[in-house]
Amino acid sequence: MKLACIVGARPNFMKIAPILRQLDQHEGVETRLVHTGQHYDAVLSDVFFQELGIRRPDVSLEVGSGTHARQTADILVAIERLILHEAEKSTPFDRLVVVGDVNSTMAATLAASKLQVPVSHVEAGLRSRDRTMPEEINRIVTDGLSDMLLCSEPDGVANLLQEGHDESNIHLVGNVMIDTLLHQVEAAKQRDALEQHELMPGEYAVVTLHRPSNVDDEATLTKLIEVLRQTARRLSVVFPVHPRTKKQLERFGLMERLDQAPNIRLTGPMGYLEFLCLTSQAKVIVTDSGGLQEESTALGVPCLTMRSNTERPITVTEGTSTLIGSCPEKLATQLGHVIQGEYKQGKSPELWDGKAAERIAEVLVGSHR
Repeated sequence: MKLACIVGARPNFMKIAPILRQLDQHEGVETRLVHTGQHYDAVLSDVFFQELGIRRPDVSLEVGSGTHARQTADILVAIERLILHEAEKSTPFDRLVVVGDVNSTMAATLAASKLQVPVSHVEAGLRSRDRTMPEEINRIVTDGLSDMLLCSEPDGVANLLQEGHDESNIHLVGNVMIDTLLHQVEAAKQRDALEQHELMPGEYAVVTLHRPSNVDDEATLTKLIEVLRQTARRLSVVFPVHPRTKKQLERFGLMERLDQAPNIRLTGPMGYLEFLCLTSQAKVIVTDSGGLQEESTALGVPCLTMRSNTERPITVTEGTSTLIGSCPEKLATQLGHVIQGEYKQGKSPELWDGKAAERIAEVLVGSHR
């Protein structure tokens, strides 16, 4: 069995890593790790791959950035060329494995489908119901063309059945992102990130913001920054600043306000283990990131999600997340609840147990018997 495992951005590597480890334990399975190069990331060094326990990509397509249309087109061409080349020079791919919801996920699926190569989608069925998000379009198209739908939570299964997918193609396997989290969390806690930023476990907030709804409007961003400044009087705040967010903070003249707040630590983007060291020991996380909603639930850390909707509703209904939207008043209220010990407990959903990759590998290998 020959599988092409497609990744396009750093979060994809964290999802594919445990799957590759499991597949490599199955005799007669050949995996090719294909990096489209959708995102250039300087952090993808040898150390990054050593930490994740996987090899460097076998194929790097280096498509680069661009508009959604241009990037999608470039990936389509590159994946089609790769599939045809493999079929001509050796043996064809039996299946593509795609993860998540980036442009690489959707474009690779479309290219494979046109060439009659089956596709397995890891994290299938997630829906935010917000088609202004490019990721939602990517999820819908990818699921529509995939013949193996590997779901992280029951909501995904329900969404796919509602959309008319054949039940025999749907598999509830759990959340593979949590496999990586649980595999790495103890090593992460050995990092010195807390010492570097003079933080004590359970006595600080971690903040990440980058979505347009939060950072592109001056009035909204100004009010959110003021809430963080007020919070910093009661709780230390560490804020790894996304390049997009930094640009907007400087544009609106807000960077100085953050610099002047004595209890706010501004940093650049971090590596996975360094960041996990901080999030795993935080009192609260404030974020508009999809992945952090999942990780905070598995870690049992309160998560105030700066979005009005989520494709991961189980993190709200069962987990530790609360949807805040871009509302500074609601953010301030919920931060108060956390600081006062009045926030909900939450729990980690079923099958978020660190064994999702084992179940995924069994389904993949079983389909070829």
